Amino acid sequence: MLRRDLLKGAATAAIAIAAGLPATVALAQQQTVKVGFIGALTGPQAASGRQMANAIRLYQQLNGDTVAGKKIEVIFRDDTGVADQTRRIAQELIVNEKVAFLAGFSLTPLALAVAPVITQAKTPAIIMTAGTSVITERSPYFARVSFTLPQQTMPMAEWAAKNGIKTVVTLVSDYGPGLDSEKAFFEKFTELGGKVVAQLKAPLANPDFAPFLQRAADAKPDAIFLFVPGPTAGPLMRQVVDRGLTKGGIKIIGPGDITEDEQLVSMDDSVVGTITSHFYSVLHDSPLNKKFVAEYKKANNGARPNFIGVGGWDGMHAIYEALKKTNGDTNGDKLMAALKGLEWESPRGKMSIDANTRDVVQDVYIRRVERKDGELYNVEFDVVRQVKDPYHK
Repeated sequence: MLRRDLLKGAATAAIAIAAGLPATVALAQQQTVKVGFIGALTGPQAASGRQMANAIRLYQQLNGDTVAGKKIEVIFRDDTGVADQTRRIAQELIVNEKVAFLAGFSLTPLALAVAPVITQAKTPAIIMTAGTSVITERSPYFARVSFTLPQQTMPMAEWAAKNGIKTVVTLVSDYGPGLDSEKAFFEKFTELGGKVVAQLKAPLANPDFAPFLQRAADAKPDAIFLFVPGPTAGPLMRQVVDRGLTKGGIKIIGPGDITEDEQLVSMDDSVVGTITSHFYSVLHDSPLNKKFVAEYKKANNGARPNFIGVGGWDGMHAIYEALKKTNGDTNGDKLMAALKGLEWESPRGKMSIDANTRDVVQDVYIRRVERKDGELYNVEFDVVRQVKDPYHK
């Protein structure tokens, strides 16, 4: 095998020399696997892109940059959260940089924008953040390591119905994940005997939630179910607090985006008691997570990682493991076959990529915001094991 590799390398070098390229350059290119990261590194969703990028760098720092004899080079690109930019960058990375993988995708529209591109090129794309259920159905070359909103939301609806909550107003961002979470909560909560008295939708680009929160409060429900993308959680929860909703006897519930760990440190005790369902908390009690959190803080001036950072970490882990299984072969179909059914231990706990749907399977935790050691945390107190997206069979 070694002799074959050496002969193959020599042949590649000879072709390169004939083309006027140095042999060392050609050999280096042959032995490098490129990963194209596309994320919102500037603009309103910059916090999500930064978390993913930080975790990717940390993964390589702690696990090296060589897999199956190949050097892994990550090329970082900023799409500013604009789908046209995402599509253009994906095409450029595939055609000019010859990437073996694309990865990242801060929002659902950005992931959907590259579906036809990766299908035509047969290039695997790892979803590290975007959470709309339908994404993996749009291309056979998508695999997800983040979450889906229905997967996170149905356990919350079940908890609410079992814990004395009879009436709820839902307020979600008006785009794919928000609509997914609204639908999943409504279906499961009403199935269990609850009543959704109003369904409100706020524009994704509008940070002023005040009129929607007032309508929710006027309905006098037992609880308000909230969903916004993680970087918008801070402004939303500040407006929840400013309107006194956390003191008016109305419970605040939702998927974990609304109290994500990076934003939570800037909130005050008014959010204590907020109940969420999610796949990750920085306080998750496992040796691997404690190491991940400590190393992330050390590498990022004490900043907390959040669920988006964990998505970046696990996305790189999936890429490394797929390359190990193919022995460094970067054929797109072989890499996708290697990703299907992959299982590993993450800072979030046990997780896998479903072999049929290419979607993530993981534990979903019920958490309560509490102050511990002088800081606010999402404290896990219950768990639903190995949850699949309910709409993917």
